[in-house]
Amino acid sequence: GPEFCSLRYGLALIMHFSNLTMITQRVSLSIAIIAMVNSTQQPGLFNTSTERPLAFTFNHSNRSIKEFNTAEVSVYEWSPETQGIIFSSINYGIILTLIPSGYLAGIFGAKQMLGAGLLISSLLTLFTPLAADFGVILVIVIRTVQGMAQGMAWTGQFTIWAKWAPPLERSKLTSIAGSGSAFGSFIILCVGGLISQALGWPFIFYIFGDIGCVCCLLWFTVIYDDPLHHPCISIREKEHIVSSLTQQSGVLSSLPFIAAASCTILGGQLADFLLSRNLLRLITVRKLFSSLGLLLPSLCAVALPFVASSYTTTIILLILIPGTSNLCDSGFIINTLDVAPRYASFLMGISRGFGLIAGIISSTATGFLISQVGPVY
Repeated sequence: GPEFCSLRYGLALIMHFSNLTMITQRVSLSIAIIAMVNSTQQPGLFNTSTERPLAFTFNHSNRSIKEFNTAEVSVYEWSPETQGIIFSSINYGIILTLIPSGYLAGIFGAKQMLGAGLLISSLLTLFTPLAADFGVILVIVIRTVQGMAQGMAWTGQFTIWAKWAPPLERSKLTSIAGSGSAFGSFIILCVGGLISQALGWPFIFYIFGDIGCVCCLLWFTVIYDDPLHHPCISIREKEHIVSSLTQQSGVLSSLPFIAAASCTILGGQLADFLLSRNLLRLITVRKLFSSLGLLLPSLCAVALPFVASSYTTTIILLILIPGTSNLCDSGFIINTLDVAPRYASFLMGISRGFGLIAGIISSTATGFLISQVGPVY
């Protein structure tokens, strides 16, 4: 169907505004803190103006309102060190949720994760001016939790695109959505100071917190986790997305086997080269390739949760896991030919038996874990 009139581009636009809102909420404190710690403001101007004659007050009502907005806000004695901790606290929260957010997205769904993250961030933004009156500790806590909420929303976006973005449109869709962050920074830097001067610094939080709540309402109403369950998507667009992802899945499914075959051949060639040139002893070669075949795929598997936000890196690691594990073919797998060539078949049968037992246990455990988490596509 027409690309820019399709539902997937509408999703990209909504995600654009969600990213715009989250970045404005993140940067809002950097703008407001100039007025929050400005000790040059003169308190009590509004009260002074109300003590003047009634006619004078009526004629200068606009001035009185402006004085109220700029003077009746709290000023906090926060040192530069304290301000630095406040600014960095939101980044601590984002780091804390980068790994568990992927797991939670599999349980609750990416739509719920992103929507909840945006909603929590928006509500905490609205609460920030009140929290500042209670003390700096509460502000730091709120900023940390807000960072955790935004970290959940950031990671959840990529899970949604894995189901909505055809491979040939993935760059366009994610760039539309991601550009909201840059545009949001531009917006908050342009209007944040004007809002603070005209209405008072608390309204920076109130305005962008309210905008975030509106985005949440739009998000939960329009967005679905995958195109198959969306009630408003056209049949043509649904078939286009599903067929594109299915075709890509078939190609990607073959890549691990290509990597495994390549590593097996290259590993055998390298092992014999090291032996033929007397660079390493036989036992050293077998230990080396056994270690590489066990260590490298383990490191790739451990790294997967840390790169969940990068689709390309995740695919590369998933391809390398079976590929590098086949380096063991030049290690302990053929070691029976070195130790007891006459009984190599018998010993290989025994070792394969233990390998099958491990496969049974791992497959059963994997099925149990997936049943607890739920399917992730």
